Amino acid sequence: MNPIILVVGARPNFMKIAPLYDELKSRELPVLLLHTGQHYDENMSKIFFDELEMPKPDVYLGVGSGTNAGQTARIMLDFEKVCNEKNPSMVIVAGDVNSTIACALVAAKLLIPVAHVEAGLRSFDMTMPEEINRILTDRISDLLFTPSSDADQNLANEGVNAENIKLVGNIMIDSLLNHSKKSEKSDIHNKLKISKGNYALITLHRPSNVDDENTFSGIMEALETIGKDIPIVFPAHPRTSKMINKFGFDSRIKQIPNFVVTEPLGYLDFLALVKHAKVVLTDSGGLQEETTALGIPCLTIRENTERPITVDQGTNTVVGNSTENIVKEWKNIVNTGGKKGRIPELWDGKTAERIGKAIVEYFDN
Repeated sequence: MNPIILVVGARPNFMKIAPLYDELKSRELPVLLLHTGQHYDENMSKIFFDELEMPKPDVYLGVGSGTNAGQTARIMLDFEKVCNEKNPSMVIVAGDVNSTIACALVAAKLLIPVAHVEAGLRSFDMTMPEEINRILTDRISDLLFTPSSDADQNLANEGVNAENIKLVGNIMIDSLLNHSKKSEKSDIHNKLKISKGNYALITLHRPSNVDDENTFSGIMEALETIGKDIPIVFPAHPRTSKMINKFGFDSRIKQIPNFVVTEPLGYLDFLALVKHAKVVLTDSGGLQEETTALGIPCLTIRENTERPITVDQGTNTVVGNSTENIVKEWKNIVNTGGKKGRIPELWDGKTAERIGKAIVEYFDN
């Protein structure tokens, strides 16, 4: 059997592929780990490989940053060479980043079976590059591994053959549960001089939030209000740091009491922060899921979410990016303790096992 190529490229991919790599290796399937290099620096990439105990990639493309088109094109050109050389029996992609669609498209055109982990999620907002990546990847995939029943329904509505859709659960939760105990050894709270259970954690990186000065300023205004009540920890994405400097928000941040800005953190330190936060404010997709699994109130600073199950069943509230809405929901958390939820079906740490079984069945048939 020729190798199965597992594709990682950006930080969100690593937590989805790590448990699947281990599962496929345990089944003695030939696996080749390929890193496109979409995220490439120490804090955005290497530390995640180390902490998730992933081996050094078998293939590293090193494409680096760039525009959506430029980055996708470079990945496609380089990945095609890899596929022609390795002749893989399957290509497995995860999530919705540029590496996902680029490698799926190359494989599909070479008639190599494609499996998509985290298939079927929809925000129904075509202004999001990730939404385009999700839809197109699902359209050309042979196996669609979904995290929740709403994703199944989205695919059915789009005419995907039911035999190709496999409800397996949320593989991010596999990584979370696998490393939860280890994260308790983190000394990040001491380093940042914050008390467990008494801080807000915020992440921002989407262009719709940080590239427009007025929008970003409105979010900053909300943080200025929240910062009067509770310390704020802000691991700043490189893109966000760049815009903070461009808009001159450094001085505003310095005036907020107990506002701690850090560089992007490794997986274990960040997981420790999420687990003990009073509230998480974010525009990330994965954090909406992790907070639901951990029972931590989450305020999503977006107009929509491709993960509605975190709102319907979990602890997530979509607040948009208006100052008023963010502050209003923060006050609600102060007064009530925040939204209570439950863990969705199959978010049990066994998703990689179900995917592994499905892949074996695919090749047996």
